[in-house]
Amino acid sequence: MSSALEIGTKFVALAKEDKDSAILDQLYADNIVSIEGQGSDEMPARMEGMEAIRGKHAWWFGNHEIHSTTAVGPFVGNRDDQFIVQFSMDVTPKGGERMQMTEVGVFTVKNGKVVQEEFLYLMG
Repeated sequence: MSSALEIGTKFVALAKEDKDSAILDQLYADNIVSIEGQGSDEMPARMEGMEAIRGKHAWWFGNHEIHSTTAVGPFVGNRDDQFIVQFSMDVTPKGGERMQMTEVGVFTVKNGKVVQEEFLYLMG
């Protein structure tokens, strides 16, 4: 499994089964780079390395009640090193109000592993 389509197909299948740790374990490179559309002092927009990404995921799940998520894709094009997944989430931040979010993740693949993820948000 090495193409963006193959990795993306496996990614979406695992995401639909809520197997977040399997995505990290099976599909991500140890030197993964993650870029969010925005960051904070607590959670910077750019993070590098598997340990940092695991911490980011633990923070997300620890600070949000997840009501539902969907993953659609993978979307692929002429490049064999990228795929996109659209995520829709219904979440309640701890101490906040329930909200619906839509974002896309742009995933870059190298040597059969995801080496970068970048998230873009639907605004407006």
